[in-house]
Amino acid sequence: MTENALKPYVIGLDLGGTNSVFGIVDARGEIKATTAIKTGGYDKVEDYVAAAVAALQPIIDTMGGIEKIKAMGIGAPNGNYYTGTIEFAPNLPWAHNGVVPLAKLFSDALGGLPVALTNDANAAALGEMTYGVARGMKNFIDITLGTGVGSGIVINGQMVYGCDGFAGELGHVTMVRGEEGRPCGCGRKGCLEAYCSATGVARTAREFLEKSDEPSLLRDMKPEEITSFDVSVAASKGDALAKRVYDFTGEMLGAACADFAAFSSPEAFVFFGGLTKSGDLLMKPLKESYDKHVLKIFKGKAKFLISTLDGSSAAVLGASAVGWDL
Repeated sequence: MTENALKPYVIGLDLGGTNSVFGIVDARGEIKATTAIKTGGYDKVEDYVAAAVAALQPIIDTMGGIEKIKAMGIGAPNGNYYTGTIEFAPNLPWAHNGVVPLAKLFSDALGGLPVALTNDANAAALGEMTYGVARGMKNFIDITLGTGVGSGIVINGQMVYGCDGFAGELGHVTMVRGEEGRPCGCGRKGCLEAYCSATGVARTAREFLEKSDEPSLLRDMKPEEITSFDVSVAASKGDALAKRVYDFTGEMLGAACADFAAFSSPEAFVFFGGLTKSGDLLMKPLKESYDKHVLKIFKGKAKFLISTLDGSSAAVLGASAVGWDL
């Protein structure tokens, strides 16, 4: 019998800034079982891994035990495919200050199971290329709009990792230079992530509210409690200030995508993550901004697609694809 027949499953982990979602996946890309834990709330990575393994054990048991698992693949912020480490991830309390050997820690905790790790946005891109709207595409950029802004770049059918495993940190291109740039979790100012992530949208809303007396449904909330979802709900009800927040966000993201087109000439931009649920509130100003800013030779070529994979499926499936390669 082949190894895949003896060990028919891999574990995929989508490790986000807020939630960690685990899936046990078969060779056809079907997620057979899932579980999840909160990513934060742990000061030490060892505590996080222990909680993760405790959550995993019941679903591993339902699939026939660890001997049925071939490997584990992880998609994580600032994940390094070459070394299996997470390095200085600003949104992870147990990894924002150094290098964490997460693949080895999981391998040790799971009895020596082979574990591979890649950037979370790269994992989402792999999921889209294998199972989603980018199936069959050789050149595209996957942009994840969640707690942060991540990206996975595929050129000529290959994921771009660069010399050190960190290529594709498009969320940290500088969009606003100088002191007026917003502080970013990475320690710099003016990054795309500080404006176009879900948390960035909420920050923009708070700034707009503070700088004007314009009536808004958002004024009924405590400023620190406003989320991007609240802004999208208000905008969908015709709230002019909330709509301007999305216009501002889409304008900046579209300008950034126009710059990205200059180096890889993608067939498509694929958008994934919670912020995409706002639909045309974001995508309409984004496309208009892209057309306004993009170099003429690239105009009208790229598609703008929203992931059709449910929830964290793209990232879980992408992470599992890394595991199948072991």
